[in-house]
Amino acid sequence: MNENSKRIAKNTLVLYVRMLAMMVISIYTSRIILKSLGVEDYGIYNVVGGFVSMFTMISGSLNNAINRFLMFDIGKGNIEQLTKTFSSAVTIQMLLALIFFIIAETIGLWFLNYKMVIPESRILATNFVYQFSIISFMLSLITIPYNAIIIAREKMSIFAYMSILEVVCKLLIAWSTQYTPTDKLIFFSAIIMIFSLIMRLIYGIYCKRNFEECNFKFSFDKKRLKEMFSFAGWNVIGSASAILRDQGGNILINLFYGPIVNAARAIASQVNNAITGFVHNFQTALTPQIIKNYASSNHEYMFALALKGARFSFYILFFLSLPFILNTDYILQLWLEEVPAHSAFFVQLVLILAMFDCVANPFVTIALATGRIRNYQLIVGGLQMLNLPIAYICLKIGSIPEIVTIVAIIMAAICMVARLIILKNMVALNILRVCKEVFFNAIKVGLLSSIIPYLIHINNETTFLHFMIDCIFCLISSSIVILFVGCDKKERTFIFEKVIDKLN
Repeated sequence: MNENSKRIAKNTLVLYVRMLAMMVISIYTSRIILKSLGVEDYGIYNVVGGFVSMFTMISGSLNNAINRFLMFDIGKGNIEQLTKTFSSAVTIQMLLALIFFIIAETIGLWFLNYKMVIPESRILATNFVYQFSIISFMLSLITIPYNAIIIAREKMSIFAYMSILEVVCKLLIAWSTQYTPTDKLIFFSAIIMIFSLIMRLIYGIYCKRNFEECNFKFSFDKKRLKEMFSFAGWNVIGSASAILRDQGGNILINLFYGPIVNAARAIASQVNNAITGFVHNFQTALTPQIIKNYASSNHEYMFALALKGARFSFYILFFLSLPFILNTDYILQLWLEEVPAHSAFFVQLVLILAMFDCVANPFVTIALATGRIRNYQLIVGGLQMLNLPIAYICLKIGSIPEIVTIVAIIMAAICMVARLIILKNMVALNILRVCKEVFFNAIKVGLLSSIIPYLIHINNETTFLHFMIDCIFCLISSSIVILFVGCDKKERTFIFEKVIDKLN
């Protein structure tokens, strides 16, 4: 267990270095893209890309199945089965890419040209973006098993290097877009597609050279395919509900308010991705250990990992989000030359929603680890699917565009309650223990950390000096409260020892 904990800590650190580099580069890249494309084209690029990614409701369930079964086989130590699982996964993704292509070029193309709100002058460019996005998405589907085996093998350093290379190249692409004599939206989309092909080749070469199970053969392991499709068949409900909530919300906003408000939500997503990346890195390092410990029947350690993972995920996200939530308008003005309307409120709501999601993710991993997910997905996925119709009704009666995210926050809280009740029956999860160790701690940390920064914020003018003072007090207040209220004695001792050790 000690070795596993060290591995989680080491991989988390590697991924944090990755995230710091990615966050700085991505924030600057977003500024350049918005400046190069303009608000309208930026909104078009994001809504079309989001529309294409809606098809992940088809692939998302299989992706989770691939990750789960690869990690499960490694936990069991069954290399022969692992090799069969990997080859079956790549074969499935190739067939899925073909199915996606057929759907996207028929139903998807019709919806894009006849239902979505696109300015007449940008129809041609939008169709180019759509075609390039289709190819990029197909390449990403085929890459998924290779990414999954890197994470399952917990080789986070190569994952970090590849991710940093990816954002650096995207920065160069965004920078070069400013100077192209051709249509900037078409040029940007085309280069992103070419870059996706290059990344696919790099991942494939690395995995084949370093992991014996990655010698792909076009084959089907019937028994494992049956298990994977059974798992994926039920998991598609959860994948579809998540996509409908996020990308379906983008479509609704486009239908009722047009691409300019889509640009505002895209800005919120950029901020959210930059901040929540820190939590996702931690959970990426945690997930293989949860599944592997379930596979080896070490359930108590699995529960301990999930509870600490949920609690520290919230602490990390809250620590980073508090300065953004209090100073959203000023940060956006500082970051962007032209801030789309509704951006600030979207940013604040999306960060609150992310806090619910980050606490839920370790418990979702436990459910997926069991493989028995029919009832779980029917109930939790079914509840989450209500996001789209409820948001549509609210927009239809004249609500503000931010209602899409407000509805998502309310439904996330309801889903969390349902999730815990189901896991109690699935794996004997102690709900009282979850409330005590996770929710009560999160509420105390959130409230106590916010008091002093909020009082300072409301009594300050909007200047760079006051903004820096706000940020400093946010970080100091949340650090002290997390350490002395959110952590127990053993955790504080561990943190102090590590800090002293690093200083020495």
